[in-house]
Amino acid sequence: MFPKKTIRDVDVQEKRVLVRVDFNVPLENGRVTDDQRIRAALPTLRYLLERGATLFLVSHLGRPKGKRVPELSLQPVTEVLEHLLGRPITFVPDCIGPEVETRAAQARPGDVFLLENVRFHPGETKNDPEFARQLARPAELFVNDAFGTAHRAHASTVGVAQFLPGVAGFLLEQEVAILTRALEAPEPPLVALLGGAKISDKIQLVENLARRAKALLIGGGMANTFLAARGVAMGDSLVETDALEEARRLLERFGEKLHLPQDLLVAQRLDANAETRLVSVEEGVPTGWKAVDIGPKTIEAFGQTLREAGTVIWNGPVGVFELEPFARGTFTLAWILADSGAQSIVGGGDTAAAVRLAGVADRMTHVSTGGGATLHLLAGKPLPAVEALQDREA
Repeated sequence: MFPKKTIRDVDVQEKRVLVRVDFNVPLENGRVTDDQRIRAALPTLRYLLERGATLFLVSHLGRPKGKRVPELSLQPVTEVLEHLLGRPITFVPDCIGPEVETRAAQARPGDVFLLENVRFHPGETKNDPEFARQLARPAELFVNDAFGTAHRAHASTVGVAQFLPGVAGFLLEQEVAILTRALEAPEPPLVALLGGAKISDKIQLVENLARRAKALLIGGGMANTFLAARGVAMGDSLVETDALEEARRLLERFGEKLHLPQDLLVAQRLDANAETRLVSVEEGVPTGWKAVDIGPKTIEAFGQTLREAGTVIWNGPVGVFELEPFARGTFTLAWILADSGAQSIVGGGDTAAAVRLAGVADRMTHVSTGGGATLHLLAGKPLPAVEALQDREA
């Protein structure tokens, strides 16, 4: 059971509600190019609006580092949100101050205000208590529905819960419940598919999953560092030299569970038109070449393990999938997983983008909206934004 109170557990009727959403969406020429994160917030927003709540939506966008950056304004989100909710949205060009308070004083049930990028203020990432107090001032209740920022102890995720009763929205509740269940009570056997560029930020993830899973299938840049730690020549591949000792320790401790590539696709440069060749791990990657994908033998071996799994947790692509010639490994494993019948839990960020590009996102059990938050939770770490909410028992 989700341990915190949710919007079902409190009276939201005609309340003024500060809702932390994750509208950190990609923009191009001032237009939203992917509205997935906006759509993910709709069930919570609709629930509140159906009960006559007045909503003050707060989010970050990008990393403006405490300064007003016009290119990172949330204003372009207004039009998309109006279309999806089917009602007018009032954009407020700041998230604190007189204009916000004036709007709150004049607000009527059902009004929706989208506040400007909370990270335009340095107090947000510093979790400044005074900034959090000003952010909370217009509202009577705080609802956190931004799972993607749940690992951040910021003013809009943790600080405001000191000034307002804080509860979870449906998305936050769902993400935590599904990911926790995949760890604590998976359909056996549990298999983890791990990729991405680095192991340095996934060491605790590897340790936590290795204690629980039957097998960890490792590709991408992560695999390069593990292979180098085994003494495999990696040419000009991305290798975290500072993490080699940690990789050796993990191999020594969990070696029988860590499944590394048997062969690799290599190229001389990260270019769709670059010359490529297949190499076995035994021969290694030649000087001047770099690993860009797993090879067919590895795809077959990893695929067979996925077909036999009851639950699969996938975090990180196994190649440079953004370039079509280097996408075969990631896409093929996505197709195999979609057909496998396993409970498939896909981490956010690049992994979510990969399954969407492969055309199978709707065939996965769960595609997370989080990136760092998903990693944090799967690594067994507490999420500060969840800890800050009211306990269900309280």
